[in-house]
Order: sequence, then structure tokens, then C-alpha cells
Amino acid sequence: MIARPTQDLPDLDDADDSAGPEGEEELLLVSTEADEAEPAPGSVAMGRAAIQRAIKHAPNGPGVYRMIGTDGGVLYVGKAKSIKKRIVAYTRPAGLTARIMRMVASTAEMEFVSTGTETEALLLEANLIKQLRPRFNVLLRDDKSFPYILITKDHVSPQITKHRGARNRPGDYYGPFASVWAVNRTINALQKAFLVRSCSDSFYEARTRPCLLFQIKRCAGPCTGEVAHTDYADYVREARDFLSGKSRAVKEELAREMERASEELEFERAAALRDRLAALSAVQGTQGINPRSVEEADVFAIHQEGGATCVQVFFFRTGQNWGNHALYPRADRSLETGEVLGSFLAQFYEDKPCPRLVLLSDDIGERELLEEALSARAGHRVEIATPRRGEKRELVEHALQNAREALGRKLAESASQTRLLEELRRAFELPDVPRRIEVYDNSHIMGSNAVGGMIVAGPEGFAKSQYRKFNIRSTELTPGDDYGMMREVLTRRFSRLMKEAPRTPRASTPAPSPPGGEGWDEGASAETGSALPLTDPLRGPPLLDGEREGTEEAEAASTAWPDLVLIDGGPGQLKAASETLASLGITDVPLIGVAKGPDRDAGRETFYREGSAPFRLEPRDPVLYFVQRLRDEAHRFAIGSHRARRKKDITQSGLQEIPGVGPSRKRALLHHFGTLKAIERASLADLEAVPGVNAATARAVYDFFHAKPGR
Repeated sequence: MIARPTQDLPDLDDADDSAGPEGEEELLLVSTEADEAEPAPGSVAMGRAAIQRAIKHAPNGPGVYRMIGTDGGVLYVGKAKSIKKRIVAYTRPAGLTARIMRMVASTAEMEFVSTGTETEALLLEANLIKQLRPRFNVLLRDDKSFPYILITKDHVSPQITKHRGARNRPGDYYGPFASVWAVNRTINALQKAFLVRSCSDSFYEARTRPCLLFQIKRCAGPCTGEVAHTDYADYVREARDFLSGKSRAVKEELAREMERASEELEFERAAALRDRLAALSAVQGTQGINPRSVEEADVFAIHQEGGATCVQVFFFRTGQNWGNHALYPRADRSLETGEVLGSFLAQFYEDKPCPRLVLLSDDIGERELLEEALSARAGHRVEIATPRRGEKRELVEHALQNAREALGRKLAESASQTRLLEELRRAFELPDVPRRIEVYDNSHIMGSNAVGGMIVAGPEGFAKSQYRKFNIRSTELTPGDDYGMMREVLTRRFSRLMKEAPRTPRASTPAPSPPGGEGWDEGASAETGSALPLTDPLRGPPLLDGEREGTEEAEAASTAWPDLVLIDGGPGQLKAASETLASLGITDVPLIGVAKGPDRDAGRETFYREGSAPFRLEPRDPVLYFVQRLRDEAHRFAIGSHRARRKKDITQSGLQEIPGVGPSRKRALLHHFGTLKAIERASLADLEAVPGVNAATARAVYDFFHAKPGR
């Protein structure tokens, strides 16, 4: 079973399988006699009593069980060959570790799902763990969506493009790649080698002459008939073969064509084939470690230190290294590396294609069962191995070294973050060390498409899943009224917070513990991807309108009260924020205004707080850099949200209704005039003066607006 604490319950399955009905009755009798007295609420005895009641209705066959707490939340998801025999073990009076005892004590009821086989139970268990995120299971917190290369099948001239997310578009998907950079680099090289187009279908259909990519020999130009569709299909076939692992055959075929062209004195064609061969050599030669004996494999290495865990994964496809990525699953420190890795793998491949070979740094329990489950899901045989020698072991050792280094950096960042938060408390004279910091900023252009942004940071850095954007809705605000926008944003945020999580007096917050200490799990980011370190605030795209994580953990985080609120602005913004919170009856949330220095000079910020004189920090103070990163991230997020809304507004504006005005001229008009209203008011002469707009288009735009009264 994935994430089953086998060291907590040694030889459990063997003992239970041989016990038979008499063994079950004996275990129940022992537990009942031991717990005859009225159990105290929340005690181990109370939890055992709840499990004993559930045993009466537990199925004997394979399936999945869920342990439910008093608040209705799922504590643990497990699978078993026999559910009844498995849960009987939790009622034993002795032999359970402290972790299992805590889990039993928290249990109020149990739920069961029967399956046809143990393999089905394993797959269902992994799915439920990712969906429910139980407290006592190993959780894959950094379950990011890895990018793929897609060669489409829904167009006469297939396109090669980067793809992330659900694989709904018809075509062949190749990956995963560890980073977008690796995908872009590979696509660029493949374009040089196979001349496959990367433009969108709409761009393709609008071409009347070849684009720049054709001129620099990175596209065959099928859009304008520069290459016959049959020849272009051969290019696409070669690209598919190369990405499918037939790189040697593709290179040999190109070499033969080059020799043939040379013999026929077609030197230009031979030179083009030579360049394509060179591009293929480049894509294979710049991938880092390219193993000779491993064509397709994923390599996982796990390292534990200080109570924290890092799993480093390398992707190898077509004999090439397609990058690596570090993940940090949440796991109890009492679990061995093999147990954590086993649970991790089942969750990792729940929504990703599995290669034919998976190499591990540590042995895992129930390896054969996991192989069977992954093979059933992938549609081909999957082998899981822990190599001891040779090139495969070298790959594992390399991944293990990367895991050690990545976890070391993570621990160092967290320790540094802890010190920064303590210094922040001292500098701003806060009552407690802040564990949740919210930063607010607005973005607009002359009041249009106004957006308020909220970012969240804590002991682990930026918690991007908890970012929120607020489209300014009020029609009474004067365009460009930053104070009014801030009032609306804070009113909406804290009104909802008071409704969903009424304010209660809180005890003094202890200083954040470094990874491995108490509070590591509780302080974790709700994001499926790991929280971004504050040393890299620009990593990753901002969340767009309405985009948020769907996990219970993320929803719970949205009702968390901040320990510190930073406002991007001076005394005016701070006063507006303070009055807004006071009107809601909130007076115990520290508010700090961060005003830019003269000439918006970073490093000379002035800080404002009610009841205190404005102050500055020393130019080289780490706290100053820390606050600057927070402020810059809020600014980036607000601007990104505003741009996304403005782009959507432009797309849906009235210009698209005008015949003959395409995307390029629409952008030119909006660039020149700024807003749709300005275009409506423009004269014919002004419209004709716009670069890229001819007289006919200007007349069409002018007639469109002026022929309709009331616009």
C-alpha cells in the first residue's frame, strides 16, 4: 500500500492473512477488554472504539479505506488486500508508533471503497490522496504541470508547439520536459533540423508571403506553397520519428540523402541536408548527460535531512536528457525513504505518462504491485529498478547528488527566511513574528481595466496559490482614484474574511521553525507547486482572473488572517487602508505603507505606520531588500493581471465587428489612441495618420462609429 507505515506495523499483512476469523476475533477481544472503561474524547481509546465499530461493516476483499476526523476531514487514505484484516491492526493495544497513535486518536469514523483487485486499489488510493490531501499521508506538494512538445494532427500542415495542461488537442505529445527552457531549446533545434512550422493556425491562414522563419531556414513555408504538402509531411514524419526514439535511423536517412544529392551535383540541397544533420547533432549534444544504454527512463533519487525530503527526477527520452526537477513532498519524519518514494511515485504518475523504465535510488515496498499498476495505466510494460552498478547506477548517483544539493539550498533558504522574518518583526516593532504577510497594489491606465492585486508570503516564500486579483467594480469611483480602489479591495477581502473566518483572539505566534522543525508541514504552501523562494520573485507566470488552486488546503489558506499587511503607497494609501479596516471593526492587523523614494529610487523607501513617525531602513539592511522583493512581486502580479484584463478587453472590443480590421490594425489603432473611446472620437484625418492603417481602413472605422447614433 502506498505510504503505509510498514515499520510502524511490522509483518502486518503476513500476520493478518494467517490469522483467519479466529485471529480477528482474538484481536477484537483484546482491544475490547483493554478499552472497557469509558474512553476520553480525543483519546487513543476513543479512536480504537470508532475503528472497532467500523470493522463490523468492513469488506474482506481489496479496496481503499479512509480515516475521518471529528471535523469531517480525511486524516488518512490507505489501501489493503483485505480491508478488514488491515484495519483490525489499528485496534492492537501495543506496537504502534507515536504517529499512528496520533492518527488513531483523531479518528471518529471510517469509510470504505471495494475494488476488484489490489492494483485497482493502489490506483484509487493515489487518486484520492492527491484529491483529498490527507494529513497523515505522504503528499506530493509540488505537483506542477510539466511542459510537453506537441506535433498536431488537426491541420493539413502540422504544427510543432509547446503544450502544458490537459492533452485535448489531437496530436502526438512528447515529454515531459523539466522546464519551459528545455522545451524551447529543443523546439528551436528541431525547427532547424526538420523545418516544421511553429506558428498558430490563424497566423498560417493569414499569410500571403513567407515569414522570417522561412528566410532564416527554420520553416519549410507550407503556408504559401514554398514546399509541397507531401514533402512537408515527410519533414513532420522525420520529426515524429526523432522524438519517438528513432534518432539514429533519421540521421542515417538524412546522411544518405546528403550523399545522394552530392553525387547528383545538387550542392545547395546537400548543404541544406548538412545543416539539418548539424542541428540534430546539436540537439543531442547539448542535453547534458546523454546515456548510451538508456533510451527512455525517468530517474528518481530521494534524500532526507532535518526532517525534510527532496526527490530529484531526471527525464530521459530518445537517449537525451530532457532536464531535471526537484520536488519536496510532505512526509512524516518517521517514514523511511523507500516508503516516501513509493507513495510519491504513485501520485506522480497519476496524471503523467510513464516510461518503460523507472530507476530509483532506494528500494520500495510492493514494487511488483506498482509495476503492474503503472503498466495498466500506461498501456505498456513498466519496469521499476534500483540499479547497483554500471551506467544506470551512475545516473542514479548523479540524481542523488542533485537531490542533496537542492535540499541543502532549500534548508538554507528556509533558515534565512526565518531570520528575515524575525528581523522584520524587530524593524517594524510587530508583536509577533509574521507567518502570513499580505501585500496589496493596484494597476490601471487612466482608470481603465483597474485591478487590485494581493500576494501572500510566509516562512517558505511566496505562496502563489493564495494570490488573488480584484477587478475594480465600483462605478462611483473617479477614474484613477487609487485610494478608492484600495478601499474597495480591502473591503471585499476582509469582509469575506470576517464572514468565512470570524476574528478570534490569537495567542502569540512563535517564531517560524526551519524545515524539519515543528510547524514545517503546517506552514507549507497550499500551492501544488512548491512555494517560490523570495530570492526569485519573478519565477513563474502570475495567476490570471479566477485562477486558483482547487484543493482544500488552498481554500483553507484563503480564510487565514494576515499577521502583517503591506500597502504599496505613502500616507494617503495607508490612511485609506486604515480607515477601511477600522470601519469593519478590525484594529489588530498591523498596517505598513511602503512609499518609493525620491525619483522612485529603490533603496530609499520610506515606511509609514499609524501612530509612528515615518522612518527608513539602512540602505544595506537585509530587511529593506526583503520588503522590496515583496513590493516588487505585488507590483508584478498587479500589472500582469491588469495586462491580461486589458488584452481580453481589446479582444472583445467593438473593433472586431468592423469588416477589414484585423488583429494587426486593431493593435495599431489602440496603440495610437489608447482607448476605444478615443478611437470613436477620432476624425477621419486622425485615423488615416495611424501607422499601418490605410485610407480604406480608416474610412471603415470612421463610418462604423459615426453611422450608429448613441455610440
